[in-house]
Amino acid sequence: MQSKISKDDSKELFITKWHTSMQEIPEEDWNHLLGEQDIPFYKWNWLNELEKSKSVCNETGWQPLHMSIWKNKQIVGLAPLYLKNHSYGEFIFDNLFLQLSQELEVRYYPKIIGMSPFSPIEGYKFFISQKENQDEITLLIMKNIDQFAIKNNILSCNFLYVDPNWSEVAKKFNYHSWINQQSLWQHSGEKNFSDYLTKFNANQRRNIKREQRSIRSSGVNISTIEGEQINQEIMASMYQFYKLHCSRWGIWGSKYLSRSFFKGLANSNQRDRIVLFSAHRGNPYDPLAMSLCIRNKEALWGRYWGFKEKINYLHFEVCYYSPIKWAIEQGIKKFDPGAGGSHKKRRGFNAQARISMHKWYDKRMESLMKNWYQKANSFMIQEINASNNEAPLKDSFKKL
Repeated sequence: MQSKISKDDSKELFITKWHTSMQEIPEEDWNHLLGEQDIPFYKWNWLNELEKSKSVCNETGWQPLHMSIWKNKQIVGLAPLYLKNHSYGEFIFDNLFLQLSQELEVRYYPKIIGMSPFSPIEGYKFFISQKENQDEITLLIMKNIDQFAIKNNILSCNFLYVDPNWSEVAKKFNYHSWINQQSLWQHSGEKNFSDYLTKFNANQRRNIKREQRSIRSSGVNISTIEGEQINQEIMASMYQFYKLHCSRWGIWGSKYLSRSFFKGLANSNQRDRIVLFSAHRGNPYDPLAMSLCIRNKEALWGRYWGFKEKINYLHFEVCYYSPIKWAIEQGIKKFDPGAGGSHKKRRGFNAQARISMHKWYDKRMESLMKNWYQKANSFMIQEINASNNEAPLKDSFKKL
């Protein structure tokens, strides 16, 4: 589906296209527009693998609806978008919005979502050629989203985990910011894991050392598997751990990814971004627990983990301590361990604000939500500051 938009006859026509598959957009063009934003979760290969593996498709409630802007047969703008008929895999909780829509007797689903599916990763924005007028292309994308939503009786458009600077752009188009909370470890000059421990008060240092001694006393070692060391077999093991972990949570298990997706991560064009932390008693390729992280040159993201033998504190070692140790050695600047978990603040992760942007196409919903966001954001900032003040560190974090 495509349309032509022009401000006046003296200007060249821009062509807008909607895409129901990543395959419709050339990989080289997509990645070129990402420019310096080297976030693996927005790379063409990652998003395409989600679709190719059927983890993201209409049947799973994630209908791809990517938008591209073309000029002179070249892509000059991109917006990764999805049409959703549920709220799973977003990691923000909008039950209140759903209840309010029901009281107003307006249909909540489907809704338009802008994010990398299943990945609460900060950095969403439109990707626009640096040679073009950023405001002009942004306006075209926003107009097309509005037209699509109104034509199809869609209640809302939601950009999740946005680039903090880009949130100001969205506000110009009547989007409201909603602050949520996530955790982040930041490199602050540590040269090794011992330096990391010095950041804590004496009591918490003892606790962490005791937890690590407990792991060693059980005969478990931790090995890192990355890059060319990654093969189909070890990724098949990672999938089994992921599947097992999800099953332990029953209906709340959030098993979103297919076996095929994990196999795809072992391909040569993906595995340079993968870091596995294997807990084992012998062969690292025969793990009893494992975590999967994604990396670029500056950041590490913790995504999935699982175990087949329950060992006290093993989760902390495989998902926090070993990745932090590795990050320090690699000069990684920050480590995002993933959503959830109040225990993270006791291990050097500080609470951080994460912003999502929301627009409502029903005037009643818009009026009610506008006031709610202000109160909710104020409360969340207080909660983030309180959480950081309770962290067992020598120095408290700066307040928001």
